[in-house]
Amino acid sequence: MIIAIVLAIALPRLRLVLDRITVHAAATEVTTILSSARTLAIAGRSPVAVDVDASGTLRVRRGAEIVLVRGVGAVHGVTVGRTRDSLTYDPRGLGRGAANLSIILRLRAAVETVFVSRLGRVR
Repeated sequence: MIIAIVLAIALPRLRLVLDRITVHAAATEVTTILSSARTLAIAGRSPVAVDVDASGTLRVRRGAEIVLVRGVGAVHGVTVGRTRDSLTYDPRGLGRGAANLSIILRLRAAVETVFVSRLGRVR
């Protein structure tokens, strides 16, 4: 009986901890993809676009060439929300567009947001 009570208390907390770890891993991957796209734009001296679709797939494009496709939502099992559907880095690594980009990663009660400023900085 005591074990059942302890498990009833511990399991929801353990699930939340595991959800936070999963969401953090997804956020780290999104941050890495965005930073890599910025670096690619600077190194290649050409604009690079990052598209985020409704299913949580990130596509890095340089012109018509697709450099990277990663289904972050499906791979990590998280829901991916975004404030915009794309971001473009110019050859200097600055973000183009009228507004900042926020990518929201969620799994049950665990939520993390990745922000990209107009200057192209990821945090």
